[in-house]
Amino acid sequence: MCDVAEHLSLYADGALYDALYQGRGKDYAHEASVVAKHIRARRPAAVSLLDVGCGTGAHLEHLVAEFPDAAGVDIARGMLDVVRARLPRVPVHLADMRNLRLGRSFDAVVSLFCAPGYLSGTDELDTAVGAMARHLVPGGVLVLEPWWFPDNFTPGHVGRVLTTAGDMTVARVTHTVREGFTSRMTAHYLVARPHTGVRHFSDTHVMSLYSREQYASALTRAGCSVEYIEGEYPGNGLFVGVRQPGELPGTGHRKER
Repeated sequence: MCDVAEHLSLYADGALYDALYQGRGKDYAHEASVVAKHIRARRPAAVSLLDVGCGTGAHLEHLVAEFPDAAGVDIARGMLDVVRARLPRVPVHLADMRNLRLGRSFDAVVSLFCAPGYLSGTDELDTAVGAMARHLVPGGVLVLEPWWFPDNFTPGHVGRVLTTAGDMTVARVTHTVREGFTSRMTAHYLVARPHTGVRHFSDTHVMSLYSREQYASALTRAGCSVEYIEGEYPGNGLFVGVRQPGELPGTGHRKER
């Protein structure tokens, strides 16, 4: 898994991250409402939720209204600094999704904005999904937002954003290519502020092009049912699983009843 905390400059600056995606018009409220609907459909009385790869808490801000016992996890300190300012009553943890050990369970665990795409290979996908599933109560709901699949990825894609937030103006241009079963996006940023001038930096985002079957298999191996939801959520849809009774995969222990 790419260590975004060290190697991706975007994730070190939560204010810049928020400005960029607000400028793109990302509708966190709508996305959170779709996720909440699918959780409620499978676990109507759910009150607790863990957001894995929570970023700056823009989804969590809306989800906590539905699930008041909410918490967040991210691997980047710059993201968590913003969450703590935005949601001071919501506990957040610096942690890697591959080895989550929070010592408690939740009615729902979600991993949105394609965060699982930063995992490398099916072993890491299985490990991370298994770790998330082990934080679910029996009958709890796991929701994953996938990155693109091998069959719908567009190689050579060029993206661009120009936005202003407060006194900061941000421009980003990206170019994404396919390398085997990964995508490699090179991003260049110009960030301008009146008192500091213009700063340029670039970073590279390498993400796995897992297939639908690989996501589904990871959920199954983690002891969850699998549904793939299309058409309601922007981007590439959602995988929704429910933790089934029986033995926790990889632990040798029975699931609690």
